[in-house]
Amino acid sequence: MPLLQFDTTLSLSDAEKTALADRVTELYATEMETTRGHVAVTIRERDEANLHLGRAVEGPLLFLDAEVRRGRPFERKRAFALATMEYVRDGFDVPDENVKVVFTEHPGEAMMGVDRVGGEWNEDSDNEE
Repeated sequence: MPLLQFDTTLSLSDAEKTALADRVTELYATEMETTRGHVAVTIRERDEANLHLGRAVEGPLLFLDAEVRRGRPFERKRAFALATMEYVRDGFDVPDENVKVVFTEHPGEAMMGVDRVGGEWNEDSDNEE
């Protein structure tokens, strides 16, 4: 039950927000080898004065806080982060220097829906997030 939270200085149309959410959901499902139905995405547009990054160059900023269940291998998380950063670079002209992805990992029981509580991740539980 991941929660992918974007903060950005981009000014996005509703269609662009939907495209971003759909594409990142697909990237997450592919790279993390899971299903799409439980992936939640938030997109928060911020004024330029509200986001800062020391290495930033001129252009929009985009930060992703990926709240995920703990246990996935580094390689999967890195693949998802790189694919997401490539997508926002190419799709929204966000310079590489202005993108940051941070993973926050939670025990499975901390990730809940109305009808379920997550379990611990293991190789056999990939599609049961």
